[in-house]
Amino acid sequence: MSVPACCFGALALEVSVPLAKSTLARVDAAELADRMADDLARLLHGVEVLDLAVAGAAFDPTELLRPGWPIHTALADLIQRAPRAGHSRILGLGAHEDAMPAPLQPDPTLREGPLKLLPFVLSGEAAPIEAISTQIEERLLEKGMAQAALAFFVQKAFNAPLEHVRFLSLDDLLAMTSMQYQHAGIEHLWPLIDAALFDSKDEVWLDAPPEPLLRWDGQRVRVADMDQASWQAHGFVPDGFEGERAARGFSYFQRRLQQYQAVLSSHAIAVQAIAVNATQDPRTALSA
Repeated sequence: MSVPACCFGALALEVSVPLAKSTLARVDAAELADRMADDLARLLHGVEVLDLAVAGAAFDPTELLRPGWPIHTALADLIQRAPRAGHSRILGLGAHEDAMPAPLQPDPTLREGPLKLLPFVLSGEAAPIEAISTQIEERLLEKGMAQAALAFFVQKAFNAPLEHVRFLSLDDLLAMTSMQYQHAGIEHLWPLIDAALFDSKDEVWLDAPPEPLLRWDGQRVRVADMDQASWQAHGFVPDGFEGERAARGFSYFQRRLQQYQAVLSSHAIAVQAIAVNATQDPRTALSA
């Protein structure tokens, strides 16, 4: 039996206040999937021959953008195990007593943020999946705004005002997240995240003093953990920083490193801190 092909996407909810809840009951999730199937049929020619699986749960972008794409992979597995009652299957996975199946439970610590995502998977034979994947990349970003009926249903189901409701491809989401990180001033971190998401075996460095020193080694991100003496000895201190100003600069460096580690952790990317003293070459330490 051939292994079905898949393509991944999400229904993006732009919110002005946190959602009142992050999961939908099973009956609402089933209706959500039916409504999304109708809207996707409007946008993507031939999509009705494919299986559709939708998670009735709102995720932070970092939960979808993780090595191995765990949320989408779980959806793909579930749709393959669902009974086939007709030519194609539409599966909406909802919560029982506010709890989703284990792989699909949103992290409650990531409830804040202006963008929430309802992931979906399209599954089927290779040829139609290839054709739909091309349409998704060509059409969703520009023409993927949800119809009013779907947008209204989602707003009512999550009991929260929504600014916009639109379909995104996985590539759209990657591009948007990269741009958000650029606007947040942490664009130097994106090449390492990208390498981890796509399981690159090539090493990738963040080596741009006074930024922290990080290295993707093909399995994890290794971080140079320096005290103030090491930080100054290895040239990470900006020119003219001495005394109290140097101490403040090092405090900023530590906060910056903590920020990077937190972002990597939110993407479930393994991080290993490597202690580096003033006599060690930090680049050599991260390469050992």
